[in-house]
Amino acid sequence: MARPHPTHSLRGALIVGATIAAIAFILFVICGGLANAHDAEPTSVLPQGWSYPFACCANYDCRQATGEMKEEPDGYHTPSGEVIPYSDKRIKLSPDGEFHWCAHQAGLDAGKTICLFVPDRGT
Repeated sequence: MARPHPTHSLRGALIVGATIAAIAFILFVICGGLANAHDAEPTSVLPQGWSYPFACCANYDCRQATGEMKEEPDGYHTPSGEVIPYSDKRIKLSPDGEFHWCAHQAGLDAGKTICLFVPDRGT
């Protein structure tokens, strides 16, 4: 049985390696890096916006939800129908005074809450 010429194997390995590196680079650029969170939209309070903590999102899980959250006696009611008790550790103070909801599949209004940023009520 004939063996492949050593330069053919090396050339093939280089092509495969370069292709994998190019795909990895493209995915990194598209995703904006692995350790970055995304930014909240600017508001009158914070015209420059602010960044959601990475622990709360992975580049797409958070969005402003002013007017969608309901404050009821048992806690905050999310667009997905989930109730987050007022004592829940997922509740964070909102830097811009608006509601922001971070949930798996938040864009679908069907997700499970990761973090909920709420306005300061002075309590």
